[in-house]
Amino acid sequence: MSLYQPFLDYAIAELGQRLDLQPYPIPAGFERKAATVGKGKNQEEVGTASYAFQSSKLRQIRAAHVQGGQSLQVLNFVIFPHLNYDLPFFGADLVTLPGGHLIALDMQPLFRDDPAYQAKYTEPIWPIFEAHRQHLPWGGDFPDEAKPFFSPAFLWTRPAETEVVQTRVFEAFKDYLHAYLNFVAQAVPVADSCRLQDIEQAQLRYLRYRAEKDPARGMFRRFYGEEWTEEYIHGFLFDLERQLAKAG
Repeated sequence: MSLYQPFLDYAIAELGQRLDLQPYPIPAGFERKAATVGKGKNQEEVGTASYAFQSSKLRQIRAAHVQGGQSLQVLNFVIFPHLNYDLPFFGADLVTLPGGHLIALDMQPLFRDDPAYQAKYTEPIWPIFEAHRQHLPWGGDFPDEAKPFFSPAFLWTRPAETEVVQTRVFEAFKDYLHAYLNFVAQAVPVADSCRLQDIEQAQLRYLRYRAEKDPARGMFRRFYGEEWTEEYIHGFLFDLERQLAKAG
């Protein structure tokens, strides 16, 4: 079993218990994709599986799960709220490469510099962040341009041991997801038209940034080619602009 399969199984089960979960359409050709990489004895198959759901408050809940042997395991799991809620995004990037593990967990804010927003969505999870930070130390620098898209409770770590991923990181993932679903349960629709515009623009800013800077782009291009990769990024992983264009 892959390193991150238990994370995915837990998330889907938890979402199913707590939300009115429905399938979210995955464009044809993206449910599963496989490629053979390497040569001779070093040949391995790399597979990417996609999962997607939606609920009354959440526009898209989606996961990309990449499995390519012990030294290539990736789970990118993101939740995008509907545009009439001011909920943050839930983001989990769980990455294992030949060089080690890279773990990023956050509730990524729409309005990072708004004290009222931080009081609503960051302060309640601060104890969770503090509890896990003791065992999952800061992972070092990340790009300045990315900082506006992360909350003060951003858990970013590079565990040396796989066992730490299976235990400490898994517990942090559960706690962050549970807290996020509590926010979802309490969320009420936004009616103010100016605030709704702000929410849409904040979501688009985040989506555009993530689509442009997706760290998996190079990996996917190498495995599956440029055309498939760009369509996967813009047509599934970060599809808000496409969906708005369709609706418009």
